[in-house]
Amino acid sequence: MTVVAPSLVRDKPEHAVAEADFRGAMRHLVGGVSVITVGRGQDISGMTVTSVASLSLDPPSLIVSISRTSSSWPLLLRDRIFGVNILNADQLDVAERFAGKGGLKGRDRFKGAAWTTAQTGVPLLVDALVAADCEVEEIIERHSHGIIIGRVRDLIASSRSAALAYWQGEYINISRDEDIEKLAEVGVPEAGRSCDG
Repeated sequence: MTVVAPSLVRDKPEHAVAEADFRGAMRHLVGGVSVITVGRGQDISGMTVTSVASLSLDPPSLIVSISRTSSSWPLLLRDRIFGVNILNADQLDVAERFAGKGGLKGRDRFKGAAWTTAQTGVPLLVDALVAADCEVEEIIERHSHGIIIGRVRDLIASSRSAALAYWQGEYINISRDEDIEKLAEVGVPEAGRSCDG
């Protein structure tokens, strides 16, 4: 008798989660704000994302999720390079420009900030908390997005410590020194101590 294991992935779930419900639920997840840059020379573009995560230390690599309908997608596929620019707390204007505020597209999004050219040729933000020059190792296309695995070829780190984050549909600033003081006032458990005893 042959036993067939049930599929772990169903084509049609019994109960579909509504897009608006899922979006609302994910707003509870605090995300660091980064700008992904693609292209070279005058043919450049980019977008604001909260989907960057480290993957591996050896070799240094990361993951980012990008919409396949974005204007940056064709440039990413063509050149197979990208920059990850982790924004500092003072770069709200950069985040909004690269999120499409004001209808700006392509290289017009780069105006108003200082940029440098990475080894691969991709633009990197000069005052970012961290700017990483990456080459695409693999692209996994799923649903509306592509999961990009990037090998980090170079890093530029800032001495700044306040980050820009996104939570509950709004940009927020996270300052290590200021927020540690605030947390101490409300009695956060000491570092390394479990909340459940």
